[in-house]
Amino acid sequence: MRLTRCPVDLPLQVGQTLSLPEEAANHLVRVMRLREGEGCVLFNGDGHDYAATVSSIGKREVQVHVDRSDALDNESPLTITLLQGIARGEKMDLILQKATELGVSRILPVNAERTEVKLDAARAEKRLAHWRSVVGSACGQSGRARIPRIDAPLSLAAAAAALPLQTLRLTLDPQGEHRLATLEAAPANGVVIAIGPEGGWSPRDRQQLADAGFQGLQLGPRILRTETAGLAAIAALQAKLGDL
Repeated sequence: MRLTRCPVDLPLQVGQTLSLPEEAANHLVRVMRLREGEGCVLFNGDGHDYAATVSSIGKREVQVHVDRSDALDNESPLTITLLQGIARGEKMDLILQKATELGVSRILPVNAERTEVKLDAARAEKRLAHWRSVVGSACGQSGRARIPRIDAPLSLAAAAAALPLQTLRLTLDPQGEHRLATLEAAPANGVVIAIGPEGGWSPRDRQQLADAGFQGLQLGPRILRTETAGLAAIAALQAKLGDL
């Protein structure tokens, strides 16, 4: 029987007994209906699964005992960063969830010129916490023990400046200079794929991307929605250079 996997933002060590964070406790006990003596798997992003047993369930806390640690090796050899124009509500959740399942390593949400979602500081902090929860849950479902990094929302210029040097930087463009067939080997420092928001990249955005070294990638003749484009590009890159 497959055990429930649950992310926890805590250091984990074999032999320890710990109180679960509220969100993890609620998921395991209230949603999954685990009882004392039953097992689960915890992970914190360090590349290991930690088999654990529910040792006590109280009104205010749930404790588990960490029984075993297992190193996982299921990360893609291709490091992919998704630079994503912020989309509305459930669309953004879908993008984050499926990009995580497909093996993306980092996600940079971007406030582009045509971004329809405007977040002040307080809302941005809450959305970031929600997005990280979505990514953690997607890791639990997909069996990943490395949690993709998701940054706080940035302007396009700031996001481009935050990228590591010497990465292959691509954005979808039906007239782009690259096709999948021209990508011969996985770049040592990975690939960045830039996807615009619902309204697409503005001319100013496109110029900023070009100035930051982004090149066009042809991925078929059709125009894809923002919630489709990044996922299609990640899947295609994983199939060509990664482990799909």
